[in-house]
Amino acid sequence: MNEKGSEPGGNPMNHPEEQPTGTDGMPKFGRLLIVLILVVLVIALVTWASEKYLSY
Repeated sequence: MNEKGSEPGGNPMNHPEEQPTGTDGMPKFGRLLIVLILVVLVIALVTWASEKYLSY
């Protein structure tokens, strides 16, 4: 029995289709690793610069 507003595909509430995950299902840690390395370098640079500035 087809109710008013229902679709023949079995999606009566018009939910969006499930989104595909990454290419192989594995999380991408490369970008996170690059960001973490950059953050560590910035912290090291600020520490070095503040030591040079305050050591006069």
